[in-house]
Formats: sequence, structure tokens, C-alpha cells
Amino acid sequence: MADRDRPALKVLVAEDEALAAMAVEDVLTGCGHTVTLATNGEDALHMARACHFDVLITDLAMPRMTGWELLHQLRQEQPDLPVVVMTGYLPPGGREMLVNGTQTLVGLLLKPFTITRLVELLEEVVSRARRPAPVVEVRHLMQAAE
Repeated sequence: MADRDRPALKVLVAEDEALAAMAVEDVLTGCGHTVTLATNGEDALHMARACHFDVLITDLAMPRMTGWELLHQLRQEQPDLPVVVMTGYLPPGGREMLVNGTQTLVGLLLKPFTITRLVELLEEVVSRARRPAPVVEVRHLMQAAE
């Protein structure tokens, strides 16, 4: 399942459900990625501060620190970190709260999801984050500053 054309990613997975975490880990390591597991948001935050990750995959409902709190903290410290949120329940307005100005860096997976969709969304979010900003936007900003 590994694809030699795609670079291996360092992935941090924050998920308190052991079976879900192991399934995600198995799929992503099978794709050639390095996966680090955290069972709650607090541990994930400490890991993200201690080591560079290319992408975060997080559940929203976790003990000790929710995925919402984790995202809030990491957005302040690592605003360019791509994130895939996987959740079984998204409250009203939740999609807008997740995006909050970072639409290119956030992907949403509603549980249950397929392995194929997980891999596709992970690659999509990382790819969007790595694209340089369009020159048109830079020129527009320069004109606005004049």
C-alpha cells in the first residue's frame, strides 16, 4: 500500500478510542507514514510541542483536553499545521468553528469513514498546506499597502 511517489509523513493521531487509533495507525503505517499516538488532547499537545509533525489527526471528544481545546492551543503555536478532524458528532456551527480562517489546513472526517477517504483527505490537507500562496494574492496585498 506504500506509495514511493509520495513523501512519508510524520503524523500525530489524537484519539481516545483504542480500536480507532490502532486502525488509523495501521492504515497510515501501511502507506509508509510514521505515526505517533496520543490518547487525549493534553498528551497530543505535549507531543506536538516536543516534536515536529507534518499533520495532526484528532478526534474532538477526548478526556483531559478535548480536540477543540487542542486545536485552539495548536492554532496559536503552530498556525500552519495541517489538521484532519475525525468525529462522530459535529455540533451546529461546528464546521465553521473548525475552519475559522484556516480552511486550507483543515479536513473533516465524519465517523464512520472509509480507509480510502482517510488517506485521500490526509494527502489533500497536507498538499494544500504545502502549496505556495498564489502570486495574485501577494500582488493584491502589495497594491493595498500603497
